[in-house]
Order: sequence, then structure tokens, then C-alpha cells
Amino acid sequence: MKRVFTLIILGIFLGYTSCNSGSGNRKSSVGYLTVTRVVDGDTFWAADGSEKGLNIRLIGVDTPESRNTGRKVVGYFGAEAKVFTSQLLSGKKVRLEYDVDSFDQYGRTLAYVYLEDGTFVNAELMKQGYAMVMTYPPNVKYADLFLKLQQEARENNRGLWAHK
Repeated sequence: MKRVFTLIILGIFLGYTSCNSGSGNRKSSVGYLTVTRVVDGDTFWAADGSEKGLNIRLIGVDTPESRNTGRKVVGYFGAEAKVFTSQLLSGKKVRLEYDVDSFDQYGRTLAYVYLEDGTFVNAELMKQGYAMVMTYPPNVKYADLFLKLQQEARENNRGLWAHK
């Protein structure tokens, strides 16, 4: 009887913590979402059936700012990064893959993003030189890949690494 009671309490606790965790542990989204708006090189909105849609921030990459907002100013190659991301994503369908944390401090969904043709968007930004590695543990699943792609872009003078 004591063991059954312990299992019930444990089940209630695990159910409560998984439902109320701010981070969650989602592996991938079901199906594809349509991109509705690109905010900048590493952030966009997608239709998820809700009124506002889903605000998505790419995990592991950081593109320069493409607009002045608050204390952030337009960064070198920021406009180009936004154009590249817009051309890559606008109106396209994407699949999301999650890491350990599901949301950032601003409530944006953190995700690795894939196009229907299999293109890994986070990696493509890095490969083409439109982004730099930015990891925030525990979301480090592809950190080694991103470092490798950044180094290759830098060595090959791609994107923001190009010498003018």
C-alpha cells in the first residue's frame, strides 16, 4: 500500500512539473508551419492556428541587428542577414525541432528550423556567413556543427566575414 501511495504521489509530482515547466522538452513540432513574417535574420513569425501566430527565435545562431530598437543599433551585415532569411523563409513551410528549453526570456519559441526540402535553416545561416555562433546552455545540441560552419565561412570569406 505504501508503494502504491508513493507511486501515485510521484506521478502527480511529475505531471505537475511537466505541465508547469517554463522550458519543456519538446523534440519536434507536428507537421509544418507557414512563415508569415521575418523580423530579422534570426527571428520570425509562423502561423500556428492562434490569432497572433508563433514568434520563433533560431537556436544557436545570432545575426547582426537589422533595425534600431531600444538600446540595440543596426549591426554590420544586419540588413543583408534579414534579406537572406526573408528569401529563405518568407511564405515557406517549416518544421521545428526543440532542444532543452522551449522559450527564451521574451517568450519566443526557441527552435532549430527545417524547410520542407530538408534545409537546416540555422546551419544555412552559419554556412553562408550571415550569423555567428551564440549558444546558451542547455541548448547546445548543434553547437559543434555551428562552430565548424562558422569557421568554414570565415576561412572562405563568406557573408559578414568577407573582406572589402
